[in-house]
Order: sequence, then C-alpha cells, then structure tokens
Amino acid sequence: MKVSVIIPTRNGEQYLWQVLVVLREQSIKPTQILVIDSSSEDNTLKICNAFSVDIIQIEAQAFDHGGTRNLAASRAIGDVFVWMTQDALFRDAEGLGNLIRPLSDSKIAASYGRQIPREDANPIERFARSFNYPSTGVIKGMDDLPRLGVKTFFFSNVCSAVKKEAFQEVGGFPEKTIMNEDMFLAAKLLQAGHKIAYRADAVVHHSHDYSLMTQFKRYFDIGVFFNRNRWIKDLASPEKEGVKYLKEEIRFLFCNGHKWWIPYALVDNLVKYLGYQASLLEKVLPVCLKKRTSFNKGFWEGKR
Repeated sequence: MKVSVIIPTRNGEQYLWQVLVVLREQSIKPTQILVIDSSSEDNTLKICNAFSVDIIQIEAQAFDHGGTRNLAASRAIGDVFVWMTQDALFRDAEGLGNLIRPLSDSKIAASYGRQIPREDANPIERFARSFNYPSTGVIKGMDDLPRLGVKTFFFSNVCSAVKKEAFQEVGGFPEKTIMNEDMFLAAKLLQAGHKIAYRADAVVHHSHDYSLMTQFKRYFDIGVFFNRNRWIKDLASPEKEGVKYLKEEIRFLFCNGHKWWIPYALVDNLVKYLGYQASLLEKVLPVCLKKRTSFNKGFWEGKR
C-alpha cells in the first residue's frame, strides 16, 4: 500500500516542523509527503525543503478547500491519500498505521482519526474534542442514519485517509465550496455504498481557541454549506445535533468542575446559532457584508 500524506499550508511555521518530524518517525513510513502551499510568507517553505518533501505552490487567492486538495491528489503517487493539516501532530508512532489499517477491508473506503486538545486548550474546546472524537471507534454506513443523524457524515481532513480509487469514483472533493469539503466527500462515499471508519487509536493533537466573532463567522459558513448542499440537510438535519451538543456541554462543564464556564458556553452557542441563522439570508445579503460575516472571505471573491 503506497501512502501519500497531503498537507495544505499557509504560513504554517508554528507547528509544521513538529508535524514533519512526527510523520518521519511513524512505524509505517509514508511513501510521499506532499505539501501544497498557498504563498506562505513565513518559513513554511524553508521547513519543507529541510525535510525534502514534495511541494506544489499556488497563489493565496487560488486556494479552495476542495479544489486545492484535488490538485494535490492529482500529483500524489499513493493509492491511499492521507489528509492532514499543518497543525495536527500524531500523538505516537502508530498513528499513521492505525489510521490506514481499516482500508485493507474492501468495504471501507475512508477513515479518520481522533483529535485530542492541546495542553493549553480551555474547557469549551476540550468538550468539543471529546464530543466529536470519542474514545471508541466505529464503522459507519448509510444504514446508521436513523441512529447517528448528521454525525453519519462527520469526517475530518485534519487527519483522514481515503483510497484513491474510491476518491476518484465519487469525483473527489467538491470544487468552490466554502468549507466542509470533508463531510461532502464522506456523504458521497457512503451514498456510493462504501463504509467509513473512525479510528480512536489514530490520535492527533489539534485544537483551537476561537473568539466569539470567529465562531459566528465559522457557523455562518457552515450554514452556507448546508444551504448550498441541501441534499445532505434533507438526509439528516444538523440542527438536532446542535441541541444535543449544548445539553451535553453544560453537563460536561458542571460535572468536571468548570461551572464558571457555563455562562460563556451559553453565549458561545448563542453566537453559533446566530451565525448559522444569518446564513439563511445569504441570497439577499450584499457580497461586501458576506465577506464581513464569513470566515472564508476568499470564497466570495469575484461573486456578486
């Protein structure tokens, strides 16, 4: 099995050296490490050259969550594509092997790993990781929709793998999508009859400390994605998952000695809800305003 690890980068010097060191230390070595860089202005390319990885360079304004990854896939030599981000670090040397192991099963087309928070993550972010990435793995198919709802399609390019053949079968990632290209791919694979494995033993350190404004913008973009891909929303409503998330978050904070974070959690979830609801006005909002309310401002360039 030839494995191409593909990492999109943009000013990624903070963690990239560590990411590449850990990749080189994996018990199962990648056949290729391919970085696709969006005109970084820091030491990203120097770091890549130090590790002699393959590099594709594109203009920053040309970046597209789906299209950029498709371009990288077209240059990859592996029969398995491993997608990672520039700030995701495998916890141990078995991470890559554990991630790709399920792909030896002909029924499983893709897999994704578990994300755990960095040491400095706040309780809100710690809950988010535990909610989305539990300690027990699972294999998902379309028959899980009644039980899992929209979580059936949950998939993350922070740390994931997909067979090249299956990737090409469903047309790769969607082009010109605002975000959630990973969920789109997962839904297409499942609809095609494939299975997806969540590997709780393929662990990466990865977390963010988003401000309230950033959360608003991210959830505006999430709403835009679902509005433009209603076929996913029609299969499983994301709104129900949001209610479940809030209930479990309050319980988590209360039971783990973080009661003082509950007011912030309520505000945080309200901001997410408002951002998501604002996306329903996408068609009537002027582009200048959508750029201000969107996390992915580049998506709106050239649009009217």
